Amino acid sequence: MRKEDLPRIFQYIGGVIKGMDGIPIVVGGIEDHIHILASLPKTMALTDFVRNIKANSSKWIKTLDCYYAPFCWQDGYGAFSVSPSLLDKTINYIRKQEEHHRKRSFHDEYKSFLERYNISYDEKYAFG
Repeated sequence: MRKEDLPRIFQYIGGVIKGMDGIPIVVGGIEDHIHILASLPKTMALTDFVRNIKANSSKWIKTLDCYYAPFCWQDGYGAFSVSPSLLDKTINYIRKQEEHHRKRSFHDEYKSFLERYNISYDEKYAFG
């Protein structure tokens, strides 16, 4: 994604979440990945929630410019619950993605996180 398009994309994704009766807390990221902190709708499974966000947003992103004609999200995703005591820290982390990833790539950070918490993963889906 192009940096200049990110605010519109994040806003659109927030609208998709609201349209599913979810609560978007913060949507942010950089050109090669995004983070979504949201409360899921009470009647929707996480897989359906993510699938709907990806499907709706990828269709819309392709309408922004011919640059996005080949756009698609990767097959996989990571989903984690956040303790209320870490909510502010998580929001701050998402809002400061550009600054944060000047020091460490998303790939390295995510892999370290998964390994630190003994979460098994398939490289194909984690970094697809």
